[in-house]
Amino acid sequence: MSISKLSSVLATSYENFPKGRFITLVVLRTTHSETIFRTEGSGEPMCSEFVQAGLEGENQKNIIQRLVMTKRKQVAPERRYGREHLRAHELLYTNPKDGALCSLNTNAPCEMCADCFLYGFAAGGGGAQKSRIWTEDAFSILPASDVVGDRTINAIYENGTMRDEKGNPSTALNTSEYIKPGVHFLDVVTLKDVTVDELRYIIGNILFTSRYGAVSSRIGRMENEILGVFGSITELPSSLELVQATYDVLGKPLEHPLNINQLITASKRVIANWKNKRGVSVQLSEEELANLLTDVETNWSEVERDNFLKRLTQSYEPFRQVATEKNKGKGKGKGKNTPVEVES
Repeated sequence: MSISKLSSVLATSYENFPKGRFITLVVLRTTHSETIFRTEGSGEPMCSEFVQAGLEGENQKNIIQRLVMTKRKQVAPERRYGREHLRAHELLYTNPKDGALCSLNTNAPCEMCADCFLYGFAAGGGGAQKSRIWTEDAFSILPASDVVGDRTINAIYENGTMRDEKGNPSTALNTSEYIKPGVHFLDVVTLKDVTVDELRYIIGNILFTSRYGAVSSRIGRMENEILGVFGSITELPSSLELVQATYDVLGKPLEHPLNINQLITASKRVIANWKNKRGVSVQLSEEELANLLTDVETNWSEVERDNFLKRLTQSYEPFRQVATEKNKGKGKGKGKNTPVEVES
């Protein structure tokens, strides 16, 4: 069984102190609609960086501009996806600050739900938990100039024209950049000291999240595919190294749209060489990876999801009780400082 093969790099239970167990997921992210990755606002260009095209030969000398899917653009939607289900199964807690239900970006996390234990939190004037999901910027295979287009945006009046009933022209006319459908980003996600149920939870968040970037209610459709899973005692090569090595392997010339099957073959050829470097102890085979993903889908299924999420949440109980007692001591006589668990 694939999960038992990872036992040497999986924690048997949550622990406060790290013990040098790393699991690396190699993720291929492919846009299936127009997508926008940029800083907030309008008119800014797509997030991009000038980097070496590859790691060998002429590719090492050539500098190209690659699109960047920043780490925040990856983690935020995936974290929200998991929290949707924690909320649906009443597995979020009230925070000790004001008694409100745990929510993101409010400076008042509950410090007790699965999301807080995994993705971390920093409570103003309170505790902190470092994220155990380590991410970095993902880079496009092809240059930005090949995969970015311009779209003219206008808003017409109800009469179907750009002029109102008084003949005044509409000012809602703008040109915006977008990432084309079929653009591929390669990504390395590192998990630190996670348990088997935490692994299932994280992989589920990655596989089932389908909208990223700006204006995600209308664009930003993306599909994630896990190409490899490794266990080690340290981090593996970065996302940029993976993209550059894959670019070296791919036949030239390259143009958009890139054949996804050729890209997957090239990427797997690159990561096959990781088994004997940088402290790698485990690499799942194709069959073992398929079994792992089936296991994740089974636990996230309609039949098993409630039991799975409650089992994951229950695993933090010893540490949650310690936190509760700590808060009780600090807030003695002030009942409002004591966290309250939402009944499930």
